[in-house]
Amino acid sequence: MSKAPCLEPLHRIETASVDELRSLQLQRLRASLQHAYRNSPVYRARFDDHGVHPDDLVSLEDLGRFPFTTKAELRDNYPFGMFAVPMEQVVRVHASSGTTGKPTVVGYTREDIETWSEVMARSIRAAGGVAADKVHVSYGYGLFTGGLGAHYGAEKLGCAVIPMSGGQTEKQVQLICDFDPDIIMVTPSYMLNIADEMERQGVDASKLSLRVGIFGAEPWTDAMRREIEQRMHIDAVDIYGLSEVMGPGVAQECVQSKDGPTIWEDHFYPEIVDPETGRVLPDGEEGELVFTSLTKQAMPVIRYRTRDLTRLLPGSIRTMRRMDRITGRCDDMLIIRGVNVFPTQIEEQILSIPELSPHYFIELRKEGHLDAIEVNVELSGRAVPGGSGDAEKALRHKIKSYVGVSASVKVHASGGIPRSEGKARRVIDKR
Repeated sequence: MSKAPCLEPLHRIETASVDELRSLQLQRLRASLQHAYRNSPVYRARFDDHGVHPDDLVSLEDLGRFPFTTKAELRDNYPFGMFAVPMEQVVRVHASSGTTGKPTVVGYTREDIETWSEVMARSIRAAGGVAADKVHVSYGYGLFTGGLGAHYGAEKLGCAVIPMSGGQTEKQVQLICDFDPDIIMVTPSYMLNIADEMERQGVDASKLSLRVGIFGAEPWTDAMRREIEQRMHIDAVDIYGLSEVMGPGVAQECVQSKDGPTIWEDHFYPEIVDPETGRVLPDGEEGELVFTSLTKQAMPVIRYRTRDLTRLLPGSIRTMRRMDRITGRCDDMLIIRGVNVFPTQIEEQILSIPELSPHYFIELRKEGHLDAIEVNVELSGRAVPGGSGDAEKALRHKIKSYVGVSASVKVHASGGIPRSEGKARRVIDKR
């Protein structure tokens, strides 16, 4: 049974009628398309090439006539080419991993930061949070959107924020014991790491003040939810987001129901499309999740393909539709401890080291509760005898610096990596 109180939503639109919500969405969608067309050269060219104009949107269903946006557009217009306002109006820049060494860059106006803070405050409220709560934030701070997104949302709700960030597990436990937070926001795998450390120290989790954990940034299962709840004596709820659309807080699971994240549809319009054809699918059918921003100013996104596979479900605690648990992805992106990693990023770093050949594979496994990544690569014909140690050290450093994850590296002799007669198998997932 949930330990969190049943609370009123922060905004009336959360429980308004479906008709009122759809009317607001149509109004905001028209404005968002006009804003993108008038102020983004990229979107103007995309719309013109596709033979559509914002005035063509008469109903919500007409959105399907407009072109998709993918990571490729963001990468091709790096760093600020997707922005739709002058740089002097941008007050924050975040970035996440792209498919090459260049990150995906997003910008925010002051109004965007206020919107983001509002949807994060809604999310914490849906999880059972109140202004009197203390919130321990263990998401990473910096270019990653997790830490600051959670921070501003908690402050917007009126909570006291403990900006711990990630790492320093022993100190995490100390502050949780000493500061008595009510809510923790962290990746689910790292929460289990914290639980392990508490058990090592002999901390009785049932006597702690924590009552809710808001977990996101990586896929997790109902089995992991049950383990966290049993070991930590808290309610564990799911939060969803991605930096290209806003950051965390695009959708949030309600603590009363724990039946999938509610999408804040007054700010983010969802579609499910067939990954192969792009055809819009009806609610209830599984496909690729697509988002259009309804209120973003600095960097509106129109029909952004998330590559996440899920389905849309009717609203339950809120009017807005819910998204089912993500069942996979329709690209080769990996999520390692909350960091987006593409095999091509690893390959780029391998190719920058002359002693290494382009023959490699990536092995994923669990070390305790955390994901671990090992890169297996072979020496090139240009390698000097005994040079594998230097190449291994160099690759580890480059992956950490440019990709953003710690990886172990195993360097094999020339010819030591199995060859494929067809498509190379780059990833072996043993998790």
